[in-house]
Amino acid sequence: MRNKAVIAVVDDDESLRTALEGLLRATGYLARTYGGAREFLDSDGPVQARCLISDIQMPGMSGVELYEALRARGLHIPVIFVTAYPGERPRISADMPGVIACLPKPFEAEQLLNCIETALLQTS
Repeated sequence: MRNKAVIAVVDDDESLRTALEGLLRATGYLARTYGGAREFLDSDGPVQARCLISDIQMPGMSGVELYEALRARGLHIPVIFVTAYPGERPRISADMPGVIACLPKPFEAEQLLNCIETALLQTS
């Protein structure tokens, strides 16, 4: 159910976090936002999130490194990567379980919402 699904947004771009939080709340999700991968990992977010939307390129720890850290902890949260650099998809491949999509910024809201629905089907 949407109203019970926590969607985590990890992105160093505050304006994107704010926009996604508004979109997710408006469509019935519980949104939690984080300014970086370490902030997310150090919170209770990883155990609460049913879907993760993460930027790929962030200072400190990339989205791919975040994905790998979650997997190392035994957490298998479906991930939707977003990137301002679609030509540079570092180490993202089809054999990465749980990766739903890699969307180039800017992306259509409906496209993102469809990816979230796909992700939630994997966790139900």
